[in-house]
Amino acid sequence: MKPFVLLLLIVPLTLMAVALLAGETGSIKAISFFYTDTAPLPALAQVIGVYLLLSSAACIAAWRYQRALKLAALMLFIPSVLAITSLLGVHQYVPELGGFPIIGSGQGVIKFVALLTLAVSLWRWQKAGSAERFWLNYLPVGLVLLWIGGMKFLQFEAQAIVPLVESSPLMSWMYQLWSVKTVSNIIGVFDWLALLLLAAGYFWRPAFYIGFAGCFAVFATTQSFLISFEPAWQSFAALSGSGIFLIKDLWFVANMMLIAQAFSLRKPH
Repeated sequence: MKPFVLLLLIVPLTLMAVALLAGETGSIKAISFFYTDTAPLPALAQVIGVYLLLSSAACIAAWRYQRALKLAALMLFIPSVLAITSLLGVHQYVPELGGFPIIGSGQGVIKFVALLTLAVSLWRWQKAGSAERFWLNYLPVGLVLLWIGGMKFLQFEAQAIVPLVESSPLMSWMYQLWSVKTVSNIIGVFDWLALLLLAAGYFWRPAFYIGFAGCFAVFATTQSFLISFEPAWQSFAALSGSGIFLIKDLWFVANMMLIAQAFSLRKPH
């Protein structure tokens, strides 16, 4: 399982680093503004790009050397905490819609909760029991599906996802049957139902398989947008800001893998 988790860290970290070094800024502005509004954004993006490459290298080393596992965990922990802390800033939310919890630019930032739990999972790889590993990695999955899934019931979010959904051969057909708002509502209900079934599955095994499939489908579909949504790339092999937002869902796929492992090791009642 560890190689799969590390691979799901290496790929997005490397692609994000390449994008930042190529001139993209991703969610850096939204994060850095919480700490300072005077930092030169292009230079900061370059520094963070190099840091992400080093983090990816640490994950590659951890693939082979057990001693490198905690180094990789620490390198992932630091940017995760800095990013998540920036959610305390009001600029991450939409003031026109009442501010918190109507999240705007913070939709990309909140995904660092997945990276944080993966850092903790790597740090405690040899010590964590099945219950700890299950609920630790359920936390970001449940949080993002509850929060961003709940946003799907709002008109502005329904409009925001139209370009993504229209580009997808997996989802575009929905607009042939229902309105933009109805499609968004269906996605929100699906997200909430999947996260509830996944949590219930810890106690009732049949629910786990349905919940796991539903949650996994959400993150797998997001990755399909990297193929169908042309603006996800600024050039060959260099993600755009939208692409950086999408590739972060590979962290949730890693969470899902650890949830499955923890569930398989748990003794049924």
